[in-house]
Amino acid sequence: MEVLTWVAEQEDKSKRIDVFVTEQIEELEQTISRNRIQKLIEQQHLKVNDNNVKSNYKLREKDVVVLTIPDVEAVKILPENIDINILYEDKDIIVVNKPQGMVVHPAAGHMTGTLVNALLYHCKDQLSGINGEQRPGIVHRIDKDTSGVLMVAKNDKAHQCLALQLAEHSITRKYHAIVFNGMKEEQGTINKPIGRSTQDRKKMAVTQKNSRHAVTHYKVLERLGNYTYIEAQLETGRTHQIRVHMTSIGHPLLGDMVYSSKKQPFSLQGQVLHAKVLGFVHPSTKQYMEFEAPLPEYFLKLIEKLKVRL
Repeated sequence: MEVLTWVAEQEDKSKRIDVFVTEQIEELEQTISRNRIQKLIEQQHLKVNDNNVKSNYKLREKDVVVLTIPDVEAVKILPENIDINILYEDKDIIVVNKPQGMVVHPAAGHMTGTLVNALLYHCKDQLSGINGEQRPGIVHRIDKDTSGVLMVAKNDKAHQCLALQLAEHSITRKYHAIVFNGMKEEQGTINKPIGRSTQDRKKMAVTQKNSRHAVTHYKVLERLGNYTYIEAQLETGRTHQIRVHMTSIGHPLLGDMVYSSKKQPFSLQGQVLHAKVLGFVHPSTKQYMEFEAPLPEYFLKLIEKLKVRL
């Protein structure tokens, strides 16, 4: 059984619940048809504010939507003794520095070697169950080839608190990246909606169709000839947001084989993107906490290599 939880935002107001859930499922890069979602609603596997609703229910801002997806076939996720770079841990949360190349949670093709496999070994049964057996403790994700700081909930109360902060866009999330081309400006803001690409359903795109409000603030950290080292701060957190937004203004991420059509001049494992800073209010103490993950070695070496080329 998998349980997915969302909080409706202002832009979701008056949207049909079946449309909303379909969009959210797509953001998680899962495939469940709208017809299947409607059947799950009819079978009372979906609740809004703890109440059963019909498929034509119109959302209100801050509605709490919980979808329970019954197991088709139980898949046991096994604990694995994998080293984790832990930045902080207490009874409610664990903050880790995820390495580039590690998948956050099990999915088709990646049932082992994920962060969840490692967390199950480290935390035993002390992980929240809100996101189901496939994603215990996982409140938010970063891409496989994105490294950096990630927060994990060790109980359901902590999970709900952190999820609400994400929905309200109150969490501090700063990323470091290297992008193609020199930037004329020192800083800027990209305010463009993001949704599933109509040309390629595996990709996200700036689009007005079935999209969600997305805002990224960026600033130049260092100019490296034909490349620019930047900091990007998320105001919203859509799938592939920084990668899509930077591509939309002519500065795709170095190493991004999905959103950049440019020839990649270096042997990279993926996009040069690192979740550097994560700040949030602790679920129990209610104190603001901020964590920083140092740049990985490959990132530092790349910067030095680009400096030599100047």
